[in-house]
Formats: sequence, C-alpha cells, structure tokens
Amino acid sequence: MTATLTRSPEQEGEQPAGGRRVPVTRACRFEFVKLVSQWRIRLLVLACWIAPALFVAGVSRQSTLPVDTLFGRWMLASGWAGPLVMLGFAGTWALPLLTSVVAGDVFASEDRLGTWRHLLVAVRSPRRIFVAKAVASLTVLLLLVAGLAVSSTVGGLLVVGDQPLVGLDGHLLAPSDAAVSVLLSWVCVLAPTLALAALGLLGSVTLGRSPMGLLVPVLVSLAMAVAQMLPLPVAVRVALPSYAFISWNGLFTSPRQLGPLLIGIVVSLVWAVVATALAYVLFVRRDFTNPAHDGSGRRAITVGVLPLVGVAAASFAVVAASTSATGSGIEQDKVQRSLATAFAHLYRMQADQLNRPAVTEDRLKATAACNKGSVRVAAEGPGNDWRCVVTWHLPGVEATGQAIYQLDVTPDGRFMADGDGPKEVNGYFLVRTPDGDAPNPLWQFDGNVELLDTTPKG
Repeated sequence: MTATLTRSPEQEGEQPAGGRRVPVTRACRFEFVKLVSQWRIRLLVLACWIAPALFVAGVSRQSTLPVDTLFGRWMLASGWAGPLVMLGFAGTWALPLLTSVVAGDVFASEDRLGTWRHLLVAVRSPRRIFVAKAVASLTVLLLLVAGLAVSSTVGGLLVVGDQPLVGLDGHLLAPSDAAVSVLLSWVCVLAPTLALAALGLLGSVTLGRSPMGLLVPVLVSLAMAVAQMLPLPVAVRVALPSYAFISWNGLFTSPRQLGPLLIGIVVSLVWAVVATALAYVLFVRRDFTNPAHDGSGRRAITVGVLPLVGVAAASFAVVAASTSATGSGIEQDKVQRSLATAFAHLYRMQADQLNRPAVTEDRLKATAACNKGSVRVAAEGPGNDWRCVVTWHLPGVEATGQAIYQLDVTPDGRFMADGDGPKEVNGYFLVRTPDGDAPNPLWQFDGNVELLDTTPKG
C-alpha cells in the first residue's frame, strides 16, 4: 500500500482504477462471518440462547424469589414474569457488556492485527468497510438480544405456564396481553442498545488499539445507571438514553404510561445516529498509511465527547420545555393515586382467593393518604420513609376499612409497598384460602409512579 492511500480515489468516492469495489452486501456478509467465527462471539450466542432459560427455570422452582427485582415476586405465578426479570438484568449488565464485546472491538481488532492494508485492498472503499462492520455488529447484537428474550420466555412458560400476569398497578393482564407487553418491552430496549452500540463503534474508531475503546459502552452505561439512582431532576433523568432501559415498565399499567417510554426511545435513537455519524466521519478521514496509529486522545474529546455532551444538553432542554416535569417527579398526590389504584386491583384479587363477594374497583372507592418522614417534611421525592394509610369502603358495610403501608420509592418512580396491618388484610404473607395457604397479594407489592404524569387522572 503506497502513501497515496491518504486521500485515495476510494476515500474521495471515485471508482478506483485498479479494479471494482466489493458490493456492500458481500462486504457485510464477509464481516458477519468474521465476527461469528470468533470463539467469544460463538460463546456469547450460545450463552444468550441457553442460559436465560436455565436461569428462569431454576429460579421459578425456588421458594425464595428475587423480590427486589421488578416482577421477581410473580415468577411462581406467571411464566411471563421470567423474561421481564431477565430484561431488568439485561438492561443493567448484559446488554452493555454485549455491545462492548461486539461493537467496541470491531474496528480495534484490525488495528491490533495490522490487517487494514489487506482489507482496503480487498474492499477498496473505507466507506463500505465502515457500513459492513456496523451492519455486521448490529446483526450479531440483534441475534444476542433475540436469544435473551426467546430463551427466558420459553423457560418461564415451560416451568410455570401461560398464566395471567399482575401489572404494576395491580390489574391482571391476560396471557395474550402479557405476551404483547413482554414483546414490546424487549423491542423498546433495542433503542438504548443501539445507542450503546454506536458508542462502541465510536470508541473503537477513536481510540484505535487501546483497550479503553472496548470499555466505552460499559463505562457510559455505568455512569448513566449511577445518574438514574441519584435524586436528579426528572427532565435530566428522562433525557438520558439509559431511561429507555427503565421506562418499559409503563407498558404494564392501565392506561399505559407511554410518554416517558417514547421520549427515552427518541433520545436513544438520536444518540445512536449522532455517535454513528461521528464514528463514520473519523473513520473515512483516517490515514491508513500509518501502521502505528493508536487513536488520539484530543480527537476523542473534541469529536467524540463534546458533541454527545451537546446532545445530552439539548435533550434536557427539549424535555424540560415540552413537559411539565419539575423536581424529582415524585409527588404526594401521584404516590397516593398510584398506591390506591394498585391496592384496589389487588384487593379484588384477594377477595377472589378467599371466595368473598366480588367487588369492583369503582365500588371499593379506595383512597390513600401518605406522608414522608413526618408532617414537617415535604411529601415528595424518593426515599424509604413514606408511610401511607389506605382507606376503602365495601358496599353494604357501614365500617370503613384501613390498611397501613410502608413505601420505599426509588428515584425512577418504582415503589415497593410493605403491609403493616391489620393482619387479616396485609399483615401476613399468606392467606388461608379454601384450597390451602396462598401468597397474600396485599402483603407486599410493586407499583410505579409516573414521573411525567402524562396519563389522565382517574
């Protein structure tokens, strides 16, 4: 390869004189074969298509469930809970690691092996090389995500069965509705996965053979996960791509909380497009005649980091201007409304367990009164010091029922309600039914506070 490669006809978009460029489809197929021929990629594919089924099946046979995980407490009741538990784990750990291994190393491996010269001679177009590597990486990632979803679903359905699933507001989803919601949840997390993959491509192009390029998706995902746990304003939280890994839980309420989910998807896709475009520009302008190329720290900051910081700032400004989001988004009336709704649905489930007369949520007229810490502390924001009293009234009964709950509300709006009496309602984890003891749905349950409050108030 001569020095004229610095600005060759291929890089100028012209037809080379020495031969015909390889078609994009053939280049994509070649890069895909290169990826799947690696032992670590084959191992990841095998693990993603087998391990989730074994994990879900194993956990579903245990008496101790991962109740600290969303839908973990329902893994013995419905096979549709298993893929949702796996989805929560994948969004936090598995998908960032997978994008690092696949997309974060697709360009850097050529630098380490010194094979750019041979690849350029064969393909004759840096642009087509970039497209082929990006498409091949995306194809492998889709194969891995599909494996996680299909495997965990099959494991849950085979062990537990196609049973109704309890939503995050306590209402029962029929098996068909649960299947649609689970599928949509996995489809929605493809957007933040694409954003992480694009960051992996950018890190691999920018940092060359440096191993730091491989860690870019993991480090960015970890930083965003930490940000989601901090008491940040809701506009900042929603404007991060990582929020799409969380906001799928809005699909399991009635009505569905689609506002935060759609915002998270759009933000993730914007990040994916911008990061991919930056990686493309850097790659086609690279001097391939320098065999010792090892990336540029200054270029990584000016071309890689600063534009993405600008995208994050613009996303925050747009979300703040287009919504009524203020503060943490966790307010007293929202918590009370969410808790009362979930309690009413679950009370109806408990009445059915005990063969009591059926009562609808409207006739139950459940309400909740919540305080945080004490009356001197403003009842807003996350924390484990929320204390609520739920009140309801049964038709034909003069007395009013009351139940006490301790709430642990996380910054992303999820809460766990822990029953604190009376014993016959929510003070014990089992209830005596005509068929024997069964889990008490009112003892502990998960709920969700919609941070942006885009659904109509009931």
